Amino acid sequence: MRVLVVEDDAFLAKMISEGLRREALAVDVSADGLDAMEKLRFGAYDVMVLDRDLPGLNGDEVCRRVVAQRLLTRVLMLTASDTVHDKVAGLGLGADDYMGKPFAYQELLARVLALGRRTHPALPPVLERAGIRLDTGSRRAARDGRPLTLSLKEFAVLETVMRAAGGVVGHDDLVEAVWGTDAGYQSNVVRVTLSRLRTRLGDPPVIETVPGAGYRLADDEDPR
Repeated sequence: MRVLVVEDDAFLAKMISEGLRREALAVDVSADGLDAMEKLRFGAYDVMVLDRDLPGLNGDEVCRRVVAQRLLTRVLMLTASDTVHDKVAGLGLGADDYMGKPFAYQELLARVLALGRRTHPALPPVLERAGIRLDTGSRRAARDGRPLTLSLKEFAVLETVMRAAGGVVGHDDLVEAVWGTDAGYQSNVVRVTLSRLRTRLGDPPVIETVPGAGYRLADDEDPR
């Protein structure tokens, strides 16, 4: 899941983004509305955590533009104003959810995950392919009935590749889906994570590297 955090308070933006990344979500951060719209223009986000009181282009206008452009991004609006009138106004702009500040991080996380599920309601919670069973709800994985112990990033990589249903996932697409463009990852993090994941999956190898293209899950009948 890709999340865009739009918050001009640097401490709060860092707290939210780092917390979401610990849950294996790919997170980008914007400090103002104009930068947020630029990121939305070039990236597909499942959820946007949007501060209502932003410098320049405020959160209300960002929300209006998201709705006007019919983007699939779900909007969770944050604001220091938590009256019923403010909530009604925020939801009236097209926001999908609304939280007042201060807030409990666990509640924010639960709401982000719930909105993310609404973005792609057709995606099955349990993925099965090439002998691998991935339960995205409980975050449990198994291969040929053997439980797999995966890190959050390994699980996210495997989920991204499995959701492609045999198609190729480009290197940059994988990075954006799992780490996000603002994650500050090292250049070899994909290689290291894939190497560890392949070791945990065991033989025969099931994740293929397609030279010059990316990665894909091998066919059930012919894993390579």
